[in-house]
Amino acid sequence: MEKSEYKILLVDDEPDILEFVGYNIRKEGYTLFTCSNGKDAIRTAKKIIPHLIILDIMMPGIDGIETCVEMRKIESLKSTLIAFLTARSEDFSQIAGLDAGGDDYIPKPIKPRVLMSRVNALLRRSPETPEFESRTILGDIIIDREKYIIVKKGKEINLPRKEFELLELLTSKPDKVFTREQIFEEVWGNDVIVGDRTIDVHIRRIREKLESDNIKTVKGVGYKYES
Repeated sequence: MEKSEYKILLVDDEPDILEFVGYNIRKEGYTLFTCSNGKDAIRTAKKIIPHLIILDIMMPGIDGIETCVEMRKIESLKSTLIAFLTARSEDFSQIAGLDAGGDDYIPKPIKPRVLMSRVNALLRRSPETPEFESRTILGDIIIDREKYIIVKKGKEINLPRKEFELLELLTSKPDKVFTREQIFEEVWGNDVIVGDRTIDVHIRRIREKLESDNIKTVKGVGYKYES
C-alpha cells in the first residue's frame, strides 16, 4: 500500500498538538483526519475505519481511556491500531491505556523524527499492510505478534514488552546490523532517557530466556539476529 492509502485519525483537544502532529503526519504522506474530543472521534472512526488512531488521554468529557474502550466495542475497529498520546508524568495512564485496548503510547513532547518512526513502526503491524505477517518463524522460534508471545520448540516464552519489541525489531530483518541509535529510536524513542547499558541488559535477558546465541554483538556498532 502507498502511504496515502493509510488513514490516521488524530484526536486531541489542544489545537497546537493537532497542528504540530498533524503537519508531520501529512508531510510523511499519510491521509489524516482530526477530532478534538472523544465523541466526535468515535463517530469519525466508525465512518472512515482508520488504520491507526492517535488518541490523547487527558481530554474533557470522554477521556482517551473511555474513548478507546468504546472503540474496541465496535466490530469494524477491532483491528485498528490505537496509540495514546501521554505526558511523561502519566505512567498510570500509560498502563490503563494499554489495559483498555491500546497498542502503544507516544510520550509528549516528542521530536518529529521520533514521532514518525513510531507511527511507521505501528503501521507495519497493521493487518492490512501487505508485508504484515502475524507470525515470524526463524528456525525453532516462532514470534507471534498478535498474542505477543514467543514459542520455542512448542514452549511459550513470555517476554516483557520492551524485550519483545527489541527481539521483534532484530528479527524483522535477519542478518541486518541495527545500530544502538536505531534500536533506541525504534524501541524506546530518542526522547526517552535510558542508561547506556539498557540495550545490553535487555539483550542478555533475551538470550537467556531463548537459550539462543542467534543475537550477535557487532562491536562498536550494535546488534543483529543471525539467521
